[in-house]
Amino acid sequence: MSSVPRFWRSLGSRYNLEGTHCKECGEYFYPPRNVCVNCRRMGELESFKFKGTGEIVTYTLIHTAAEGFENQAPYTLAIIKLDEGPQLTSQVIGDSEKMHIGMRVKSVFRKLGEDGDRGMIYYGTKFIPADA
Repeated sequence: MSSVPRFWRSLGSRYNLEGTHCKECGEYFYPPRNVCVNCRRMGELESFKFKGTGEIVTYTLIHTAAEGFENQAPYTLAIIKLDEGPQLTSQVIGDSEKMHIGMRVKSVFRKLGEDGDRGMIYYGTKFIPADA
């Protein structure tokens, strides 16, 4: 688990699917960046909230989950390409038999896990089929 200060700094992107947009070249970034990789110092970045819609680029079904996620297995982990361009890795909730590359998805706010037996519960973005 990340440190508490790092956790709180990431709340905007974690809870609201916030990233950045370069006003100079038009590129979108998730997670947010401080410098545009294309324009470098010439770029001017602004905060941007993504719509939360996109498509599955690739996916896998996880049967042996990492510590803390055992009760969720099996689950689908996918690379999602947001409509604005950036790609991110996220869990996709739904029938794994119906998952396919190119499937349209939308973001939802869900519990991600817990830190320890009596630790903090943390939430964030997962995805579901767009037609759900």
